[in-house]
Amino acid sequence: MDERLRDYLDRLHADGVVFDERQPDRRSRRRNLEPDSANLLWILSVAMGARVILEIGTSNGYSTMWLADAARQTGGRVTSVDIDGAGQSEARRHLMANGLESQVSLVASDAAEYLTAATSSAFDLLFIDSERTEYSTWWPHPLRIVRPGGLLVVDNAISHASELGTFIELLTRSDQVVCQIVQIGKGELICCKTSDS
Repeated sequence: MDERLRDYLDRLHADGVVFDERQPDRRSRRRNLEPDSANLLWILSVAMGARVILEIGTSNGYSTMWLADAARQTGGRVTSVDIDGAGQSEARRHLMANGLESQVSLVASDAAEYLTAATSSAFDLLFIDSERTEYSTWWPHPLRIVRPGGLLVVDNAISHASELGTFIELLTRSDQVVCQIVQIGKGELICCKTSDS
């Protein structure tokens, strides 16, 4: 990642922290990924050569930009899904300001509908940072759409462990994945899909 983009991301994250502090309704907050977690996500994406990446939860595009830069390194593309079209407009501006718009398709959609319709084993990497209590209702699609050898990464695995409990339990009971919570940022659940059966 070049220095100009890193500086832009640092400013965007700092602005997001200030913005969130002023919002009494958490649904109005940007709730950006922590920088250390974003850097880990970039490293994972590049190291595995991820070319088909799906993000659930665009917000203002902070994590989307990290994924887009990784995709630029791997020759891949990112699809970022969020029900909030206004938030995606802000994300689009940030992507365009950094020449990353060609790496990303922004899709305004309900996550459940998008995941249900997605092709099995279609994605190298799925990153989820959205409405945590809904994840278990999406089952089994978050796992179904990741290819064997691909990764499922979930933010807030430590900070909001109680909200993710049912979803983590579904993953833990599956013989298709091996998972580990990494103590970085607010906690990243990283699962490698080992098989389709």
